Amino acid sequence: MLHPSYSDLMKVVNSDVVQGEAPVVSSRYSIVMATSRRARQIIGGEDALVDSRDKKPLSVAVEELNQGKIKIIG
Repeated sequence: MLHPSYSDLMKVVNSDVVQGEAPVVSSRYSIVMATSRRARQIIGGEDALVDSRDKKPLSVAVEELNQGKIKIIG
């Protein structure tokens, strides 16, 4: 199970959207694609933006997204 949930991650990603504008993310698919892309970057050698000790790359990517360290550009 993914913690935080998809809906929590969508709220974080869409938090900067002005009322009346289209959300940056409107589906789980967008969250999955963004975090998997970031996880591949981490595997490829990019530095993690959060504490990554004893964590898998996907968990690090999810945590980065949840903390607002990375953004999804729509």
